[in-house]
Amino acid sequence: MAATSSKLEFAVQMSCESCANAVRSALSGVSGIQSVDIDVSTEQVLIDTTLTSREVQELIESTGRRAVLKGMGPSTLKDLGAAVAMLGPEGNIKGAVRFLQLSEKLCLIEGTVDGLKPGQHGLHVHEFGDLTNSCLSCGDHYNPGENRHGGPQDVDRVSDIIGRSLVIDSGEDDLGRGSHPLSKVTGNSGERLACGIIARSAGLFQNPKRICSCDGVTLWEEQDRPIAGTGRKSQDPPTANL
Repeated sequence: MAATSSKLEFAVQMSCESCANAVRSALSGVSGIQSVDIDVSTEQVLIDTTLTSREVQELIESTGRRAVLKGMGPSTLKDLGAAVAMLGPEGNIKGAVRFLQLSEKLCLIEGTVDGLKPGQHGLHVHEFGDLTNSCLSCGDHYNPGENRHGGPQDVDRVSDIIGRSLVIDSGEDDLGRGSHPLSKVTGNSGERLACGIIARSAGLFQNPKRICSCDGVTLWEEQDRPIAGTGRKSQDPPTANL
């Protein structure tokens, strides 16, 4: 099956045409990149590619310039929607998984998760976007058709995931082919390690953000800061004595 192409929109720190040439050179001739469009005035780089956003970001940042993914979309003009789940919310396991609907029957899923032990891990959509009791309140696997648990190539699949949650497990999913009683229900992939709510994400040209109005963190600073808590703001306020 041929690799599926998508468009990626990056904000890249560029101030002159030589910056653009350096980025263009880093992306030129790379297998999986079909086209590159660069606008220095808006610090925008638009790429048509079969590579993951992480792979493209690493190529751009090999020039010494920071890059931030701002939007994703299908190579066709029809925008069928995108979503993202920020994984956490506790412990050392953090990550982001993105979903891009390329066609009525095809969804591109890519992501990066840090802090996992080496090996295979189950990754599943769960019923509820509820993290009040960490990953335990996410409910069971989202399975509206009550289908038998299976793998990516099986016929029985699910949809309508916005507002639900994504959970990563401690072990490998047996894809419903094991002997354990949970095999055909959950894939018997162990305990829940991290999770995040699946939220609607910006598509191409839908994210104009340069600075977060709530805490003053700029587009470029955001990569070095935690999602929330101490260290998130550009300058944390002093602690009051009560």
